[in-house]
Amino acid sequence: MTFDQLGLSAPILKALETQGYTHPTPIQQQAIPILLKGKDLLGVAQTGTGKTAAFGIPILHHLFQARTQQQGKRKIKALVVTPTRELAIQIGESFTAYGKHTGLRNTVIFGGVKQGKQVNVLRAGVDILIATPGRLLDLMNQGFISLQDIEYAVLDEADQMLDMGFIHDIKKIIAKLPPKRQSLFFSATMPKTIVELSRKILGDFEQVTIKPQQATAEKVEQAIYFVKKSDKVKLLVHLLEDKPQDSVLVFSRTKHGANKIVKKLAQANIEAAAIHGNKSQTARQKALGSFKEGKLKVLVATDIAARGIDVEELSLVINHDLPNVPETYVHRIGRTGRASASGIALSFCDAEERPYLRDIEKLIKQEVPRITEHPFVDDTKEPEQPQRAKKSHGSGNRNRNSSRNRSRNSGNRRRNSSNRDNRGNTNASSE
Repeated sequence: MTFDQLGLSAPILKALETQGYTHPTPIQQQAIPILLKGKDLLGVAQTGTGKTAAFGIPILHHLFQARTQQQGKRKIKALVVTPTRELAIQIGESFTAYGKHTGLRNTVIFGGVKQGKQVNVLRAGVDILIATPGRLLDLMNQGFISLQDIEYAVLDEADQMLDMGFIHDIKKIIAKLPPKRQSLFFSATMPKTIVELSRKILGDFEQVTIKPQQATAEKVEQAIYFVKKSDKVKLLVHLLEDKPQDSVLVFSRTKHGANKIVKKLAQANIEAAAIHGNKSQTARQKALGSFKEGKLKVLVATDIAARGIDVEELSLVINHDLPNVPETYVHRIGRTGRASASGIALSFCDAEERPYLRDIEKLIKQEVPRITEHPFVDDTKEPEQPQRAKKSHGSGNRNRNSSRNRSRNSGNRRRNSSNRDNRGNTNASSE
């Protein structure tokens, strides 16, 4: 199937051709026809599968078809709510690209910057608003934004919004939406809380699911390095010096860890920058801009901050720390191997992270290849770990059974002793 066969408006097809889009990705191929019919949608797909185009293209098509009926100042007809500033900006750029020839206007609002410029654009009138929850509610409370004319509402990266504590903000926003609307709910994962939230937002909906392990297994070359925690940065320096020309995205589990990695790399004369929630919006955008332009070769990010990163020809992702949530691993390596491209994802794993690795491999249904020859191999763990873990598990069972038997026998002895002590003492027995 091609985009020409989906029945889209000519200006949108022209923009897609300019972007080099000819064939929709699986999520786009399944979602766009449903949304063009006006039905609600629950979309489950990992980062990098083309979710933004899956909901952006149908919204632009509907709004363009209705443009001739509008008069006077533009009113906000479509709302996209997303968790991070970077992701909001990324979505805004996509709407601008896909809607280039439609005459439709979009704007992006987020916190961390002064609201003046954002308010001025809103006053001039926009058709599509992309927003983070906090700034959206703030400007709504100030009277700068009304949702009464919304016809299309999108909740994107819903799982991350719940993880970041936005659940109450989301409920407040939903309460302000008109009941007659088309609702789109996108999430990379579907834990029970997300399913429950989707039921409250969606009406008569259809579900589209793109399994994460497909993209993981097929498009990204993966490898694991077993390394002591204290040697991780040394290994990172070794790999970066081996690939000086590559753009590399490094993942850290914590903000402090990201800063520490950048500092250690600087000591090795490797320029890097960190992006995370504690960085100012200006610093984050500067670092991300330099990385996209190729001026900065190494970017260190936390998971939440990385949700908005979409860099062409990003060939290498390095997990300095393995995530404790296996789905997050899929999101991370989805930064490379996007669309039809291929990429490489290398992960460092210390002794404490072994359980995380097992959970990841269970999710993606494959064993990640081990790199056994490198300067910082954890010799005490890596080669024998699977067998020893199995023996340890059996030994643990025997120990636990032995402990339970000892505890049971001890308990029986205590009860027998108690019965002997209380024999003939009816008051003690009855109590």
